[in-house]
Amino acid sequence: MTIDLATLVERHGTAGVLSVGGAVIGLLFGFFAQRSRFCLRAAVIEFWRGKFAEKLSVWLLAFATALIAVQGLILAGWLDVSGVRQLANRGSLSGALVGGLLFGVGMVMTRGCASRLLILSANGNLRALLSGLVFAVTAQATLAGSLAPLRSEIAGWWTVEGGSARNLLALVGAGHWDGLVLGALWLAVALYFSWRSGNRAWMWLGGLCTGLAVALAWWFNHAVAQASFDVVPVGGLTFSGPSAEWLMRVLANPGTTFGFDAGMLPAVFVGSLLGALVGREFKIEGFKDGYSMARYIAGAMAMGFGSMLAGGCAVGAGMTGGAIFSLTAWLALAGMWLGAGFMDRWLAEPIHSLQPVTQQAPIVEQLAP
Repeated sequence: MTIDLATLVERHGTAGVLSVGGAVIGLLFGFFAQRSRFCLRAAVIEFWRGKFAEKLSVWLLAFATALIAVQGLILAGWLDVSGVRQLANRGSLSGALVGGLLFGVGMVMTRGCASRLLILSANGNLRALLSGLVFAVTAQATLAGSLAPLRSEIAGWWTVEGGSARNLLALVGAGHWDGLVLGALWLAVALYFSWRSGNRAWMWLGGLCTGLAVALAWWFNHAVAQASFDVVPVGGLTFSGPSAEWLMRVLANPGTTFGFDAGMLPAVFVGSLLGALVGREFKIEGFKDGYSMARYIAGAMAMGFGSMLAGGCAVGAGMTGGAIFSLTAWLALAGMWLGAGFMDRWLAEPIHSLQPVTQQAPIVEQLAP
């Protein structure tokens, strides 16, 4: 496969191969994430409400599959992550925690994380489309605009050196075989909840394939880097940086060289659209009132800032970074779970307090838009 990639790189260039590969992987991710209802926000809400059902089981399936596949690739010698930024570079523990908390708060307010907003936009959800645009603008402002100084300030509060100090497995004296075993344990839990929830076939298949797409992205980027004479940063699936990149590509610099992220992001949209058409789920939806619109916008801003501060979104930090046991990624993921649980509870409290105890109506909220 390395020889084939080397030939492709020689014929079509590194950027061309990366963008096409990103498009193929993005198409797979978008289709299976749509069909399985993959959503961290819905999984977190089920968890904090004590309802261990289908949304949580799908996320666990995807996360466990990504862990097992990535650790398996490393053990087989097909992937080397020792030099990737999530492990090798100096990281921010304060940025991971604060950013994760903000991202978790925001994804509850917008009813979806960054990847979920893109997937729902392709299904006709105009709320998700507007929220996604606000997310991209805020992410770019946080990366290199007016919010960058605040990001740098918070990120500097508590930092950690790169290398073993940022590798969660190394910190606890474990190795990649231990990571593989942990992934298997996660998978056993996911399979149990999936069986107990009576998940449909698409949820089983979609959860597994969504996780495999995360591992495939790691492998593909590494393989191209090995086959190319150009400097290719090895990375995986994420949505915060690519969203900001596409925003600037459209508004300011259309001549920027295409790469993996540039091919991946629009392909996720197309894959989700195909999934919606297959399931006959395409439907135009909008805001019901001004309050909900303001809530979505505020949530998207919190996610945009939080993802850049944390070093990634629910997929970029939570899945991609989590699969290589990056300390900051796991800390960001923990922050997302805590922030989302707090915001879900906080949004529900005013509804309870408006009615006497004897007249309280049950709060009914769908876990996925």
